[in-house]
Amino acid sequence: MRKFFQWLLRKPVNWMAEKFSSDPDRERIHTALSNLYKNIKENPGKKGLLLELNSNSRFIIFSDQHKGAKNGSDNFMFAEKNYLSALDYYNQNGFYFISLGDNEELWENTLFAVKKNNIPSFEKEKLFLKRKAFTKVFGNHDLYWNNDPFAGWQLKKIYREEVKIYEGLILQSTINNKSLEIFLTHGHQGDRQSDGNKFSTWFVGVIWAPLQAYLNINPNTPAVSEQLKTAHNSMMYEWSAAQNNLLLITGHTHQPVFESLTHLERLYQQLALAINNNNIEERQRLQQEIVSRKYDYDHIGKDYQSVKPTYFNTGCCCFSDGDITGIEIADGMIRLIKWSYDENKNSVRNILEEIALAQLLSKLN
Repeated sequence: MRKFFQWLLRKPVNWMAEKFSSDPDRERIHTALSNLYKNIKENPGKKGLLLELNSNSRFIIFSDQHKGAKNGSDNFMFAEKNYLSALDYYNQNGFYFISLGDNEELWENTLFAVKKNNIPSFEKEKLFLKRKAFTKVFGNHDLYWNNDPFAGWQLKKIYREEVKIYEGLILQSTINNKSLEIFLTHGHQGDRQSDGNKFSTWFVGVIWAPLQAYLNINPNTPAVSEQLKTAHNSMMYEWSAAQNNLLLITGHTHQPVFESLTHLERLYQQLALAINNNNIEERQRLQQEIVSRKYDYDHIGKDYQSVKPTYFNTGCCCFSDGDITGIEIADGMIRLIKWSYDENKNSVRNILEEIALAQLLSKLN
């Protein structure tokens, strides 16, 4: 029966997928980000939260877990052990957990299947909620949390208490008598496929995306398209660079970005410095790292040496090798971190990049 429907519907649905596919538009993205930022500032608690960031604050930001049904298309199951180990570490060390969208893969799976197959992850997340140290943001693959009338009831069944869903949040801080804001959202804003009116987002989340999955049609989102990934990150960066004393953190593209540079761009930057300093050992190390990471952190911009350090991206928690990446803000620092398996399959935390917030703020000025 499925093959029959695939034969019958593939051609018209392919045509519609092409016509209405994810298509980042600079004006739409910039307008959507500006409107969300303004709404959170003027109406905190409705679409997003205002949280204080001080010298004692500790935040961990993960996005794009895409928790699935433990089937052949579930990439999260390879990263699950790293994710659980990371949540143990951050809970024990008093971090506030921001889950920045696409936490559940509800385009390809039913909510029942996701709930049934991800109990350990939900239990770990619940520990942060008990400490009142948990904010859940929706993305385009879990739009359900924002637009279904039963979403709140389902969340309460999962976490055993009410969980409010937000579109973003803003961390506010003062460093050396200068203000700094960190604006966080999933990053699908302005994407016409998943950021429209109530009906269009309901249609995409409940009917359109599952239909594409059933017919094995690539939904053509930034997470799977190199062209869209690069374009979307660039437009997010442009918006952030036009703001004053503001950093933007998103997910969505699955591509880690730190200080507006992909991790690969920063490796090339470090390689140029090692060559200039005639550091042969460091040059060889970086060359090996670049080769091993080209497929995960896969973009080099023409102007990467002159960007403003305003844009950050968490990466994702579903890399094919089981790695997960995220952003830490703690101890006066902001860090791009990776949890990966060592040779004994133990989860290990690695700091890929870091900079003091005070130093970062001085760069912005």
